[in-house]
Amino acid sequence: MIIMSFFHRTDRPYFEGWYFKHQTRQGQTLALIPAFHIDNEGRRSASLQVISNVSSWWLEYTAEQLQVSRQPFQLQLGLSRFGCQGIDLQIQRDGLSLRGTLRYGPFAALQSDIMGPFRFFSGMQCAHGVVSMRHSLSGALELNGETLDFSDGTGYIETDRGRSFPSKYLWTQCAWDGMEGGSLMLAVATIPLPVGGFTGCICSVFHGGREYRLATYRGARIEAWSPSAAVIRQGKYRLEAELLNERRQALRAPVEGLMERTIHESLCAEVCYRFRHGKDLLFQHTDPNASFEYSPAD
Repeated sequence: MIIMSFFHRTDRPYFEGWYFKHQTRQGQTLALIPAFHIDNEGRRSASLQVISNVSSWWLEYTAEQLQVSRQPFQLQLGLSRFGCQGIDLQIQRDGLSLRGTLRYGPFAALQSDIMGPFRFFSGMQCAHGVVSMRHSLSGALELNGETLDFSDGTGYIETDRGRSFPSKYLWTQCAWDGMEGGSLMLAVATIPLPVGGFTGCICSVFHGGREYRLATYRGARIEAWSPSAAVIRQGKYRLEAELLNERRQALRAPVEGLMERTIHESLCAEVCYRFRHGKDLLFQHTDPNASFEYSPAD
């Protein structure tokens, strides 16, 4: 396993993080965010954030403790491993004991990069990626003495890289089972550019055996967005996301490579989603274990 080559190519501010979300059938949820950072002085470091239904932890690592491989994707941070086959956690420090192994089923990958042509904009602060919209889980983890059984659970993986998170953004994600099962991810953000800027959105909805892609680069319009809702329209398609209840926890986010900004995420929020095609309601789903995050402009 080798450290990614681009870690060595720049001393400019940079971060890259991977968001691994795991959900049991009973609604217990655990997210892990291993990340790499380069600050304004070229100093390198790594970190791991752990978020449960009720608490969160921040662990610092040296850059040398992080190793990443692209093909196949695999990441080792300290004694813990993350990859396309699953995770193996061995963490005992800073008030956190987290041990165990989870195995992943086949990934539901997007047909194309969620950023579309935006991925070629070198001046963007942050680029988003979706690794798996949903996949099955097996195995169990022990978190501070409590066993979390993820057998027949659901996983989700995404990634971000760049210099900083957008100053103002909304993000929500969920996956659900049943006859009308599906998954979705929606992000709305103000995007500064070297000259001007804009507010844009990216969204993927998996439903009925197909992917629906709604995005600014495909003509989507943001009809409304606020700390508790977002509405986007693309042609005859219209997606509404309404936050009904939340339990926010403080997390760290990058600013010029440094994880010094405090944001708040509801790992398990109650969110109602409605997806329409013209007058037809393709689905309405209220999920008590959706994730929702809104960050106002500084």
